[in-house]
Amino acid sequence: MDLGLRGRTAIVCGATSGLGLASAESLAGEGANVTMFARRREELERESNRLGALAVRGDVTNSADLERAVERTVQAFGGIDIVVWNSGGPPAGPPSSITDERLEAAFELLLLPAVRLVRLCLPELERSEAGRVICITSAAVKEPTPNLALSNTLRPGLTGWAKSLSRELGPQRITVNCVAPGRIDTPRMTELYGADGPPPQELAQIPLGRLGTPREFGDVVCFLASDRASYISGATVQVDGGSSRSLL
Repeated sequence: MDLGLRGRTAIVCGATSGLGLASAESLAGEGANVTMFARRREELERESNRLGALAVRGDVTNSADLERAVERTVQAFGGIDIVVWNSGGPPAGPPSSITDERLEAAFELLLLPAVRLVRLCLPELERSEAGRVICITSAAVKEPTPNLALSNTLRPGLTGWAKSLSRELGPQRITVNCVAPGRIDTPRMTELYGADGPPPQELAQIPLGRLGTPREFGDVVCFLASDRASYISGATVQVDGGSSRSLL
């Protein structure tokens, strides 16, 4: 199936591992020009060389780095059609552990830079024939996840902003969607559960009975960026193996 992405240009944040890397791989595989934006120099050089992507090193919490990523992308490819917002997750912990400092840091990681990046890209998205904004969020936007209080607090805010943005940008044929991962086999699982990953009793709660693969997630992002998804906007697509019990 030709998704119509050949020659389109995408910025992918957090692109050197996990869900960001999987998204960059899928987009590059469909012929899109990809800018990989991430902090870790060695991984960024290795993965961008492998995919034939533009590497821009920086931190999503640094506004100057975001500006440089946008500028270099436009210089290299002449415009921007797709923005894939992605960042690392905040520290785990219960609601009672949230301090002012942790809350501010989570806001500056999960929400503020997404707003900044889209604002910087908006003139290019408006010039595109098929502007796409895709935010990688979390299953926590549907059901709060135990011991991830900061994620439960901030990611729904990102989803609310994205939904509002979809209403505003729809008349310009720019779609805005979120992709909410459940338990995907990424370094985040190791961070939360250790080297052995989720225990068997947690895997048993996933109807499909296993962790998702990064590529299964990245292909959903790629589809939402494509011409085939041009009538999907304001949606949150769950990639969780059927774990969520919510109707919508």
